[in-house]
Amino acid sequence: MIVEPVALANFFTVFFSAAMVILTGAIYALVFAYSRLRQRPRLMPLAYVAYLGLSVSVYSLAQAANLFNDTFWTFIVGLMLLGYFVAPHGVWHLCVATHDQEAVDGHKPHDEGTSSFVRS
Repeated sequence: MIVEPVALANFFTVFFSAAMVILTGAIYALVFAYSRLRQRPRLMPLAYVAYLGLSVSVYSLAQAANLFNDTFWTFIVGLMLLGYFVAPHGVWHLCVATHDQEAVDGHKPHDEGTSSFVRS
């Protein structure tokens, strides 16, 4: 289960790939949310292009960091990709369900003059 250390020659690749994982993951989540929130389904393919960039970045990072040499770390890489894909969908459905329940209960999410944390 010990991973071979990253070669000094691969340091830039690891650094750049890790930064791209963060950047493309954020772009995927933001474009996904914006597309759903503003009801612009034409933007959803851009979110999936960002996810494709995320997948390439994760593969590059795992390759440079020698993570594919061990089955455990290969599984973790796959789990991470699955989590990045599913998380925005899950959060969106959770938010929609929460707001639908507020409408059913008759609660207004932002009453005038009160904080959303203060109940009257």
